[in-house]
Amino acid sequence: MALQGRLGTSRPASVSGVSALGMVVVLGLMLGLVLSLSSAGMAQPIRIGLQGPITGAWALEGEMAVNSVQVVADQINARGGVLGRPVEIVIGDDQGEPRQSALTAQRMIAENVVAVISSYGSSITEAAQLIYEDAGLLNIAYGATAESLTQHGHRYFFRTSFRDDRQGDFFAELVSTRLNMRRVAIIHDNSTFARGLAEAARRSLAGVPGVQVVFYDAITAGERDFTATISRMRTTNPEVVYFTAYYPEAGLFLRQMRDAGVDALFIGGNAAINAEFVEIAGVDVAAGSLVTQEPLPTDLPYPEAAEFLAQYVARHGAPPSTPWPVYAADALNVIVAAIEATGSTDSTVLANYLRTGLQIDGITGPISFEASGDRAGAIYKAYGVDENGNIVDVGY
Repeated sequence: MALQGRLGTSRPASVSGVSALGMVVVLGLMLGLVLSLSSAGMAQPIRIGLQGPITGAWALEGEMAVNSVQVVADQINARGGVLGRPVEIVIGDDQGEPRQSALTAQRMIAENVVAVISSYGSSITEAAQLIYEDAGLLNIAYGATAESLTQHGHRYFFRTSFRDDRQGDFFAELVSTRLNMRRVAIIHDNSTFARGLAEAARRSLAGVPGVQVVFYDAITAGERDFTATISRMRTTNPEVVYFTAYYPEAGLFLRQMRDAGVDALFIGGNAAINAEFVEIAGVDVAAGSLVTQEPLPTDLPYPEAAEFLAQYVARHGAPPSTPWPVYAADALNVIVAAIEATGSTDSTVLANYLRTGLQIDGITGPISFEASGDRAGAIYKAYGVDENGNIVDVGY
């Protein structure tokens, strides 16, 4: 303060040969020195990456993931951060494309983040996980459910979402017991996730007496005309169509299916139905569709979920319309819990702790991990699109 007081006193234009311009330069250097000394005393942030589809066909999911993770980061920082340091989220846009996912993973490593929340989409996650593994960097997927992802024996890979084989079992029980339907068509898009879920459902149905998979085929992601596939499917007279690919194609497929006169019940896998699906298909067409998925954020019966949703809605006006953004938020909770418990940001220390010691109450419920990196347990529900285009719990 004394220095500032002296620098602020009035002086003639030139003092002891120092010009007014020279004094300005000196003042600037001194101010920079003061700011530098001040910054040196501040705790450096703990930088954690969030890789997701910020742009591209799945941008809605990316936007909601960013919003969700930031809510939790702000909660953590409001209570003092982690180990006395603030959390900083470093966002990487993989555009929902495998090649871009690999590039994003490389950039995350160059950014020196201590861990990464990565990513939405199994094939997208698969393109990044080996890069993270080779770098020895902890990475936790939030919307990647293919069984194969945890069959590689990777040391640093985990996921807060559940595996497709468990969803396949739920679908088989829903169709055979709850809906009492016998003729099933299954459509996927050959992506790691969609094909994996389709195969899981087919395996699960194979053990159900009287139920028959009458049609099993793939579309191509990004296509807009599915009339040829629908025409072949129509000849098999299915009672229910299980569409395991993603929501941009799901909305178009359903509309074209109805235009072709196929009135079978449409059930989406857990990437097929959200607010954009309803918009693409149209409310009149989407109404009556079902989806098998993890509980929606608004149906989570935990105090952590209530606190999260209150803050999310206050910022964004409505809750996330799919489960995945909240699994991204819980991935951050997992990383922070591991850092706090171990006092370390080293990925090997954190990965060992996640496999042997982690048990937390997350937004999505209790979280612990199996030796494979899979989350323990599984919870699935059936939702439906009502006549107003809302996605609602149908009680299954």
